[in-house]
Amino acid sequence: MTFIAVKAGFPRGILLQELEDIFGFIIELDKLKGVLRKTRPIGLQRYENSAEHSWHVCMAAIMLREYANEPVDIDRVIKMLLIHDIGEIDAGDTIVYSAETPQVKAEEEAGLRRVLGLLSEAVAQEYIDLWLEFEAGESADARYAKSIDRIPPLLHNLHGDGLSWKENAISEQRVLNLNSRIKDGSSAVWDSLESKLKDAFSKGLLS
Repeated sequence: MTFIAVKAGFPRGILLQELEDIFGFIIELDKLKGVLRKTRPIGLQRYENSAEHSWHVCMAAIMLREYANEPVDIDRVIKMLLIHDIGEIDAGDTIVYSAETPQVKAEEEAGLRRVLGLLSEAVAQEYIDLWLEFEAGESADARYAKSIDRIPPLLHNLHGDGLSWKENAISEQRVLNLNSRIKDGSSAVWDSLESKLKDAFSKGLLS
């Protein structure tokens, strides 16, 4: 009711334009469903898209929030995870083992700014700031969000014969080294996943 009361004080023309901007953003955002990632959903033969990943990782964040190393604002975490891959509409998806370069991040940021630029400046800036916070990984919310972002791809590979790791020639040590950052957001979650990874590797998952 508070939201309605606040909006009711705006001129009708401004409200209609704001709605058109939001509709345009929602339509553009739909393109994220066409961005294919490098892992397959468990039990399926097709590759996951980035929109599916965003939903999946948000649910993981909600379910695992009590295991965070520090108290987190789950609403801010969810916002970070919902927007963190929007730039892939323009930049496409790059497997994380090759994605963390200045060029890739610059392309993703440019794409994010273009898509969010369909909204009002104030709204766009709020989400750009959240994306930058996520990328920096220095706040408790960002550390947790970045940690959780790594979990679905790990589970896809653990339950999918290591498909994306094999297709992209990712070694056991690279998997362990890169994903050990999960402990920055949740030591308990990483302890459990590390054990699962080492057990799978000992059984020849990547041999």
